[in-house]
Amino acid sequence: MRSASVLSIALLASLGLAAPSQNGPGSPASIKNLKEKVKNVVHIVMENRSFDNLVGGQTFTKDIDTPANNGPFCNKVNTTDPHSKTFCTRARDFDSIKNDPDHTVHGNNFQLYGTFHPNNEDVESGKLVANNKGYLEQHLRSHPKLTDVDYAAREVMAYYTPDQVPVVTTLCKEFVTFDKWHSCVPGPTNPNRMCIHTGTSGGRGKNDKTFDESTITELSLFEQLSSQNISWLNYDGTNGDFNSDAKFYNWTIATGMDKTNVRPLESFFQDAYLGKLPQYSFINPSCCGLDTNSMHPTGPISTGEVFLKQIYDAVRTSPQWDNMLLVITFDEAGGFYDHSSPPKAVRPDKLTYTEDTPDGSTYTFNFDRYGGRIPTWIVSPYLAKGHVEHEGVNSAGETEVYSATSVLRTLGYLFDFKPFTPRVEASPSFDHLFQKKRKNTPKVMPNPSTF
Repeated sequence: MRSASVLSIALLASLGLAAPSQNGPGSPASIKNLKEKVKNVVHIVMENRSFDNLVGGQTFTKDIDTPANNGPFCNKVNTTDPHSKTFCTRARDFDSIKNDPDHTVHGNNFQLYGTFHPNNEDVESGKLVANNKGYLEQHLRSHPKLTDVDYAAREVMAYYTPDQVPVVTTLCKEFVTFDKWHSCVPGPTNPNRMCIHTGTSGGRGKNDKTFDESTITELSLFEQLSSQNISWLNYDGTNGDFNSDAKFYNWTIATGMDKTNVRPLESFFQDAYLGKLPQYSFINPSCCGLDTNSMHPTGPISTGEVFLKQIYDAVRTSPQWDNMLLVITFDEAGGFYDHSSPPKAVRPDKLTYTEDTPDGSTYTFNFDRYGGRIPTWIVSPYLAKGHVEHEGVNSAGETEVYSATSVLRTLGYLFDFKPFTPRVEASPSFDHLFQKKRKNTPKVMPNPSTF
């Protein structure tokens, strides 16, 4: 984090760090503008893709930080052997992968630092810096039966080309893409999904039973909105395979909101077309496998693109479109390679998480750095066409990467509630990106492709 004065905010904008705006993020004028333009928010969180993996082939502007623009980037088969074979980022030639990359906390550690237990003090001081060289080695270690090293490298390091992901490509060219947006936790799905709505994972670093048993007691966005009489619904596409995100929380069950405010995904399309979406809609896709649409391996990217097209088309043709904000993001990077290292982060609380590592040791994480870089777009008729947003500026005037808690920070301005945790308070908001209304937003997304 670096201090930035009001003058430097204008400089950041001139450098492409923000779309042209007279009002800085979080300023009274910017918040007023946000409230005038956004009445309904639709928030969808997909699964387990890094920015390089899904967006890495995009070259529509030199301003977007992708391997196709700035690579290639490489990993060796063995991080400790300088003579081992090297494999680099390249265009992907198949859709779904067969082997899910490791996305545990210790897996993230090895991918980033080449060790399961980096020295936390050295990371904090800057003495130990992530080099992102361990993705291929960790993928091979996680799948010992995977002997085709070239195929393994393509699974974990290759990226999709623009023509392979036409919906993603259209989102990039038509709306706002964030290329410095990171997950909350360098770990798996549920701690990250919890952080999206709570501003912390509550010391959780794995998908433990508390998520399935609805025993989490931390304040969530769902509870906060209800306390303010702000309407919300969680549209659940999990098909009963997992708890939807609102049902992680004991409050949701205890108040009966799981019966009234968690609806089948089909209801989303009905509500969108009829103009009956609540002020906040959260969407859970299906997960995880060949017949699911979250993009989680081994689910096809093309199926996820179909889902994103369905969501966009419903929102774009809704009577509520003129005041709609659609946020499309991912929970975590899923163990896929990304060349942009996660920076240090403000701790959300004083909790820690300890887990066993494959070498027989343990590692304790302090929640003081972000997870991997993930694809994120915001969609609205009031956003600049094809803008790439890099780092933002938080309320303390510091330059900071965006993350899942940036949604909470922005919604706090929109719906008038205070940050839940220090992590949320330190997060940059994106309210300043809303401008004059555009009349040329696509009415529908292109049809996805199979390959």
